[in-house]
Amino acid sequence: MNNTFIAAVIQQPISGNEKSVNLSETEQHIRDAVYQGAELIVLQELHATRYVCQIEDTDVFDLAEPLDGVTAQLIGALAEELDVVIVMSGFERRAAGLYHNTAQVFDGDQGRVGLYRKMHIPDDPGFYEKFYFTPGDAESSKLNGFEPVQTRLGKLGILICWDQWYPEAARLMALAGAECLIYPTAIGWDPNDDDDEQNRQRDAWLTIQRGHAIANGLPVLVANRTGYEPSPTDDSDGIEFWGSSFITGPQGEYLLEPSIEAEGALFAQIDLGRSEQVRRVWPFLRDRRVDAYQNMNRRWLDDDHS
Repeated sequence: MNNTFIAAVIQQPISGNEKSVNLSETEQHIRDAVYQGAELIVLQELHATRYVCQIEDTDVFDLAEPLDGVTAQLIGALAEELDVVIVMSGFERRAAGLYHNTAQVFDGDQGRVGLYRKMHIPDDPGFYEKFYFTPGDAESSKLNGFEPVQTRLGKLGILICWDQWYPEAARLMALAGAECLIYPTAIGWDPNDDDDEQNRQRDAWLTIQRGHAIANGLPVLVANRTGYEPSPTDDSDGIEFWGSSFITGPQGEYLLEPSIEAEGALFAQIDLGRSEQVRRVWPFLRDRRVDAYQNMNRRWLDDDHS
């Protein structure tokens, strides 16, 4: 496995739900990334269509695909042809009435080498994901659903969007041996929020993920969509996705600075070997008080701790 490689995150506006159009643009971005030397390419959350969760509509389920659907077939074929690792995110139809927000990892001619089903599912105005997605199966894995994917470039800790607010998810991926944390994302502003509120939200989002890099001594890669997507109904004013895809090193330092409006393949060089050096200086894993964390699996602690 290489310790050092070029990674690209794809930041792409989505104009509609015509998959062939969106995937054609994504394919071009992937080819551009490989032409410029990328060995790892990360696509944004639900990249084949617009962000469909602005409303609750049963017809939206028609956009879901099985794991080996047309979107995965295209991405898998590109990974094989171009001999690279690609992380994609899609709307998975697992069975009738059972759907997931699922990332798949393709590694060259090995095909799909792993997947991750989003564990934390939001339910907020404009982000009605609980209507569409079932959380990943924690009970099906000895690692409680947070299991890194082994690739030629190392173990990738794949998490998805809302997962990025939870230090527990990042920590469990790190404890399971992840060598970097990767977040396909679709997040943006309510256009009615004022500039100060929008800046606070974006800054919080950047800060929490840089914190995951620091706390775990790992690189973090984030691919978010950009551009405005109107609501399918008149109930809201849509979402202005804030882009800002970025890559950090294991001390939270920007290797790729976030940009709201940039489009296409955005690059940084990743050195997985730095994590070893950083963790020697900042040995947070060594000093964890695992004997004192028994209550971490509780929703809330009552006053009497019963």
